[in-house]
Amino acid sequence: MPTIQVRIDQKIKNQAKKILDEVGLDMTSAIKVYLNQIVISKGIPFSIITENGFTIQQEREILQASEDAKRGINVDGPFEGKAAIDFLKTLAKNAD
Repeated sequence: MPTIQVRIDQKIKNQAKKILDEVGLDMTSAIKVYLNQIVISKGIPFSIITENGFTIQQEREILQASEDAKRGINVDGPFEGKAAIDFLKTLAKNAD
């Protein structure tokens, strides 16, 4: 059976090992599960997120919106009352 060697930051390895121990998996088994899931799903079997908890695309959109706002593009005035609540509801609905 082939062997794979991976260099990984010690802190990440320790954190992952602690979590895997809690769920009853050793590192080798966890990596085998991951590779099998890649084959089954024909791709990465989960969304890749940044340290901020967003996908790369979401983070790009946020940064672009921020830049647009700084330049006064796509900016509405302040919301009041019902308009503010309706706007927040549309954001929550789009997040699902």
